Amino acid sequence: MKTSNSIPNGALNFRVGDWVEVRSRAEILATLDKNCCLENLPFMPEMFAYCGGRFRVYKSAHKTCDTVNGSKGLKMRDAVHLEGIRCSGQSHGGCEASCLIFWKTAWLRKLNQMDADSRLHRDAAREKREAEVGQCTEADVLAATQKRADDDGEPAYVCQATQLPAATEPLPWWEWGQYVEDYKSGNVGLGRISKGFLYMAYQQGLVNLGIGLGPLLRWIYNRFQGLRGGIPYPRRSGKLAAGMRTPTTRLDLQPGEWVRVKSFDAIRATCDKWNMNRGMRWDAELVPYCGGTYQVLKRVTKTLNEKTGKMQEMKTPCIILDSVVCQARYSKCRLFCPRSIYPYWREIWLERIASSDPDAGEARITQPSR
Repeated sequence: MKTSNSIPNGALNFRVGDWVEVRSRAEILATLDKNCCLENLPFMPEMFAYCGGRFRVYKSAHKTCDTVNGSKGLKMRDAVHLEGIRCSGQSHGGCEASCLIFWKTAWLRKLNQMDADSRLHRDAAREKREAEVGQCTEADVLAATQKRADDDGEPAYVCQATQLPAATEPLPWWEWGQYVEDYKSGNVGLGRISKGFLYMAYQQGLVNLGIGLGPLLRWIYNRFQGLRGGIPYPRRSGKLAAGMRTPTTRLDLQPGEWVRVKSFDAIRATCDKWNMNRGMRWDAELVPYCGGTYQVLKRVTKTLNEKTGKMQEMKTPCIILDSVVCQARYSKCRLFCPRSIYPYWREIWLERIASSDPDAGEARITQPSR
């Protein structure tokens, strides 16, 4: 793999809140191999729009979750997420997942406080020389978004999400260095780390021991959380029997509307024992948002299957809510994952806040904290 000598790979240590500038197209192309990747992570066409822009670091991407092969942790080298930069899906069949983009540190330039308010001098001649070092062009980057179609004629797309296993290595939950890095990078505070460890100790060390005390321990957990106004025990099964057809409703929610997420018990009443509703899983990471008020960001009708790269159409459109992301609070193998995936919401799990509702005019995004 060729990397321009003027662009240090892995030499920069970014923290949450740091200002960075995305390097020029020529500089970034100079870091890419013939597959339009750096360390097996694709640089996607959707990312070109941000070249030359300045952004804050949202999270260190030293670890992430495997959405291709199952729910487990992955370790990534020299990468961050930037505030508000998500994939538009424009070059990937119009995928509507809005994934947070990974940025290799070699694609970024760290700014100091003075730089953040000024423009850096660009050396056009140097950038031209760097572009000549690379092994691909902008056209190559666009072409690399698709693999050869199968017999069915449907294109298979390649994106950062589909290539995550190749761009990372397995990260066991018991590797303690990841949690040190979570704190040092600014991803997670000590309070959240402590709460996460306490929950895992309770969940794995007591509730799941298999000695018949699970129901009692869950009751104690809920009782304690109820007294302090906290989040109820998040891993509870749906109330419908396996094989029973789960209910649905149609609200036809549109971007900009305000909704209230139903209570956890009300949502459990719409799911089977596997926490499924019409093929969509209700996850423990959604529980902190129950009862909160949020704004509809978008309706989702199609997303890429990250395992196959094929576009999949949703039989029933689902909803993405603004600022509502997976916080990886309760997932053993991916605790404190910074990927901040947008969860999908069935409309039956939401209540529209009508314009006549006295709360509608004062609706605000409610962030869970306890």
